[in-house]
Order: sequence, then C-alpha cells, then structure tokens
Amino acid sequence: MKSGEPHRMQALFGGATDGGFFDLPRLAPAQTEAADVVVLGAPAATPYSSVGNYCAGAPAAIRGAFGWPGVLDHYDFDVGGPLLPAGARGVDWGDLDYSETDFAANRETIRQAVARALELGAVPLVLGGDDSVPIPVLEAYAGRGPLTILQLDAHIDWRDEVGGERLGLSSNMRRASEMTQVAHIIQVGARGIGSARPDDRADALDWGVRFFPLRSLRRDGFAPVVDAIPRGANLYVALDIDVMDPAIVPAVIGPAPGGLDYWQVVELLEAAAGRARLVGFNLVELMPDNDVGGRGALVAARLAALMLALAARQRVTA
Repeated sequence: MKSGEPHRMQALFGGATDGGFFDLPRLAPAQTEAADVVVLGAPAATPYSSVGNYCAGAPAAIRGAFGWPGVLDHYDFDVGGPLLPAGARGVDWGDLDYSETDFAANRETIRQAVARALELGAVPLVLGGDDSVPIPVLEAYAGRGPLTILQLDAHIDWRDEVGGERLGLSSNMRRASEMTQVAHIIQVGARGIGSARPDDRADALDWGVRFFPLRSLRRDGFAPVVDAIPRGANLYVALDIDVMDPAIVPAVIGPAPGGLDYWQVVELLEAAAGRARLVGFNLVELMPDNDVGGRGALVAARLAALMLALAARQRVTA
C-alpha cells in the first residue's frame, strides 16, 4: 500500500478481488449459459444536459465498496448465511458501454442486456446510473406482465417532460405507467419538494398509484405498504438511494431531510420478498462525487447485496 492511501478491509483479507460484485464470477452475456441472478452496471441512459452523467461512476463505486476476495463464502449476519445459498448461481456482467451523445443507443444497450438476463430466467440486478435507467430496464419486460413496481424514492418521478426530454430521470414512473406490462405501481418515501407539480400527483392517483409518503410511514409503519403488494405478484423493485436519509447516504444530487435508515429499507425489502416474487431490481442515483468516505457506496452495496440474497433464495426454493 502506498503512503497516504486509506487502509481498507480488502488489504486485511488478501487484497482487491478480480471478481465482480461481492466477488461474483465475471462473465460476458454470451458466456452465460444459466444464472439465477445477473448483476450489471448501467452507467447512463438519458441524462439531462444540465447535469450530464453525474452518476456514471456509481456502478464501479458500488462494486469497490466491498471488494474482498472470497467474500461469497463468508457468513453474512444481515441475511443469516452466505449471500448465495447452496445451489444458487450468480454472475456479474460488468458495466455496459454508454455514449455521451447517443442516448437512444444507451437505452437499447440496457434493454438488450436486461432482456438477455430475462431469457435466461435470471433476476436482473441493475446498478445505475441516474434515474432514467429504469425506463429501458422496464421496457425489457414487455410481454412479461403483469408487473408490480415497488418504487422507493424521495421523489415521485411523474413529470411528462423536462426541457423537452420525456425519458429523463424525472419521468420514469410516468413512462412506466404507459407500459402495458405494468399493472400496479406502489411509491414509497416521497418527502419534501421535488420536480413534481400538483397535476403530476393527480395524474398518478388517477392512474392508480398507491402513495406512501414518509409522513404516512412515520404514522402507520410499513404494514400498509406490504399489504398493497398483490400477494404472489411479479415484483420489480426500483430503489433510488435518495429515499434514505442524507445523513446516512450523502452521495445524492437531491438530498431531502428525514429519509429512511438502513434497517428500515432492509426490513421493507425482506417483507416485500416474503409477499411477492422478485423479478428485477435497480439501484440508482448514487453520486460518487458527493460521497463522504465511500459511506453512500457502502450502503448501496449492502442493499444491492441484500436483493441478491433475497432473489437467489427465492429461486432455489421455488
């Protein structure tokens, strides 16, 4: 280790791994014959020109937050055993290529990769990228409905357009509502002021969105959220990391006080997995340039690892 470099657990346990997320084997899609869970990075889809690809470094930061060799064999107290149970197969396809100018190509690259994972019968775990990434991810589920979306986010993302762009980060849930495979949308964690206007919220309610703002969670807990998930549904979890309190995850572009803590998110995801069949997950909006000592990336990595564990356990017990 060079003088002045931070001491890391990777060094204590044998150095950085050459593997993928939590030391999953790295494979190309064409090399993957079977998998229960596929991790892939989508650094960019349709960024706004005003801010650019401010989350493009997030997939690498999330992987690097817990890069220990052999860690898949370790006991994980958050999941009660190794991340992957016996018989489960997980792979990491690495980060998708992206263009700074050809956003349509970005979206098609994401769609094709997710569609390939679904063809294998795997659960795609997508590490973004900003919150425009879920639009092409969800488009890959065409013909695979009905789909229930559980969105955890400080903002509702129901703008029809921003500066003429209809496929950006403020519009993902409105675009999802227009997809025939999407039957239910449950939105959890809204608070403060975001880009939504009163008409956007009204449109969402007219469509049938079930909203659970942070104030209602403080009052009623998570049971109403879990009850809103149709039992046995195909469940897609869209996690914007700004749903969490910025004191815990400072690495976001739009922080809002009063968000969820780590264990609240863990317990909600576990309860959702106990009620429905996980078919996909994205984690978006981690902004490495705003992080403090890698704390946000570590929380993001842990939550994505939890989803890996939950999805894998469902697959081997199905």
